[in-house]
Amino acid sequence: QVQLVESGGGLVQPGGSLRLSCAASGFTFSQYAMRWYHQAPGKERQLVASIGSIGRTTLYADSVKGRFTISRDNAKNMVYLEMNSLKPEDTAVYYCYAALSVYGVWGQGTQVTVSS
Repeated sequence: QVQLVESGGGLVQPGGSLRLSCAASGFTFSQYAMRWYHQAPGKERQLVASIGSIGRTTLYADSVKGRFTISRDNAKNMVYLEMNSLKPEDTAVYYCYAALSVYGVWGQGTQVTVSS
């Protein structure tokens, strides 16, 4: 079945870095754009970054531009989010999302906590 599994979250100090990974299965990964969202407590889920099917086009939320980098490896069915210069306001659950033709698919999420 279609599945997305995130990993790589954790606790990091302000200014630190984390790399999130999302493993995709059950669909032709290389044909679809992929996105990362985050959801902080009490807030709506928000788009963080997206990447086109072959990785040429990327889009970032203003709040993460210059700090986060989205990438993908179509040979491994993986999408990544490299997060640098992390701030306390980046604390959230991060979700991987696949925009398939008929419906979208969410991963289970991975917690990122930025705190000293």
